[in-house]
Amino acid sequence: MDYPQEQIKPYGEDGSKTEQVAEMFDHIAPTYDRLNHMLSFDIDKLWRRKAIRKLRSLHPERILDVATGTGDFAIQTYKHIHPTELVAIDISEGMLQQARVKANGLDINFHQADCMALPFASDYFDVVTVAFGVRNFEHLDQGLCEMQRVLRNDGRLIVLELSEPTSFPLKQLYHWYSKDILPNIGRFVSHDKEAYKYLPQSIKAFPEAMQMRRILQDDGFRKVNIHRLTGGICTLYEAMK
Repeated sequence: MDYPQEQIKPYGEDGSKTEQVAEMFDHIAPTYDRLNHMLSFDIDKLWRRKAIRKLRSLHPERILDVATGTGDFAIQTYKHIHPTELVAIDISEGMLQQARVKANGLDINFHQADCMALPFASDYFDVVTVAFGVRNFEHLDQGLCEMQRVLRNDGRLIVLELSEPTSFPLKQLYHWYSKDILPNIGRFVSHDKEAYKYLPQSIKAFPEAMQMRRILQDDGFRKVNIHRLTGGICTLYEAMK
């Protein structure tokens, strides 16, 4: 099935979404962390900690972090859980370069790979995580099916994704902020005028809550739980293979 966010690309029609997303993150990698924390008022750190508390209760030994970006989630996962194996992948080599520097010798295997065709054996990982990356998948179903494939039976998928609040007045404040404030600050700091216009567009188009639950179930997951965080600005999904 096709989903609206799959058609939204950072730089227009030329080239695939995967190519454009990789190019965008290569461009903004040097300023990504500073902007990410500033634009979220550091609340993104709380969301990651919430997800890591879920992970800790599972006692996973083998973890795959997909769309790791600059490695924030992978690094915090390693520090709090100390798994036997932690692999973190991304399509942007620029982001991975930042991640390797931040990891500072931690035993995390960072390497470039496309989530549409994961280079791992089936039924291998105890947990697969994605923090703020699934809306960038060129083919959502294909990416989810690949993550389901590499999970062992009863393994867990943990997804953090930005979403739109639905209650007054947070809904109105969010729309004002994402339309008028976020793109201008993002353009000024990153010098990429399209990247932070793409961000709110991709969030708005992405399937949320019950629709995302149905998608996960159709792609082979069960026991899908949904947790809306900070009034719905972020959503945490848990699912079992």
